[in-house]
Amino acid sequence: MKTLAYQLVERLSKEVQPFQDRQSSYDFPTVLFDAAKFGNAEFLNILISSYPDIIWIADNQNRSLFHIAVLNRQESVFNLIYEIAAVKEIILTYVDDKNENILHLAGYLAPSSRLNIVSGAALQMQRELLWFKEAEKIVPPSYLNMKSSGLTPGDLFTKKHKNLRREGEKWMKDTANYCMIVATLITTVVFAAAFTVPGGSSQDTGTPILLKSIWFRVFFISDAIALFSSSSSILIFLSILTSRFTEMDFLVSLPSKLVLGLTTLFISIAGMVAAFSATCFLVFKSEMASLPTVIIALAGVPIILFVLLHYKLWVDIIRSTFLSRFLFKPRKNRFLCLGIRF
Repeated sequence: MKTLAYQLVERLSKEVQPFQDRQSSYDFPTVLFDAAKFGNAEFLNILISSYPDIIWIADNQNRSLFHIAVLNRQESVFNLIYEIAAVKEIILTYVDDKNENILHLAGYLAPSSRLNIVSGAALQMQRELLWFKEAEKIVPPSYLNMKSSGLTPGDLFTKKHKNLRREGEKWMKDTANYCMIVATLITTVVFAAAFTVPGGSSQDTGTPILLKSIWFRVFFISDAIALFSSSSSILIFLSILTSRFTEMDFLVSLPSKLVLGLTTLFISIAGMVAAFSATCFLVFKSEMASLPTVIIALAGVPIILFVLLHYKLWVDIIRSTFLSRFLFKPRKNRFLCLGIRF
């Protein structure tokens, strides 16, 4: 249905084009700005291919389609500006009635519907910083210090995102605290397990009785991995708690530490479960062969739950931190494919 709708719009735009005079392409500004507001880049592609002049349209506040896209955080529309470099330098110089340039608009807080596409206030703050930094790259240098109501774009960003930064700090600290408690418990358990090996030790030499068993090696290696990874996790989450929580910390530093801390915590949980499973084989395999298998199957439940419950957060952090450079780049030059020249 979506494809058919776009085909219908394209066909209608071609049919009415011969009957349009120069000014009639300005009869649908509301439709254009609504499309920019809601991120309907495909619809804008069709209209711009039929009426290239509408790229210059500004609303009653002298804001272009790209200004509206930045204000509403619609990257699909914003990326169109990379495909029309010939007019980009002119459109970006538009200043609205409040003497605000496009970087000022990036300094405003995004609509809640766009903020909520990522999990947690910290990642929302990161996404806002990504938008501001991207707009900062393309505006003329003089616009960085242009003031509106006495505020530069950077000052406006700090003012409008003050509460979000505080919420992000609280969210990050709470998450680090809870994870560090779990990591501390795992460290305590696996550290004690290293000195109470299954099967006991020889009273004469102190050597573990089951030392030559393959499952004993699995136990000791898994226990060591769990100990080292949980200890690393504690240090990582501790570094988050002692961070200054400046605006720039939310861009790369804090999300990177969080994803690394969650990764090491997951490894420690997996190592602890593996050590427990190896112990079951050592103790019960000779007497009850089926019992260790059942226990190992049940031991995999917490690992699966951890992945399922934290999967979305994990993906959001990785996408925002390591894949964000692809957020503002066009996939292909659609206008040149359509034969449009600006």
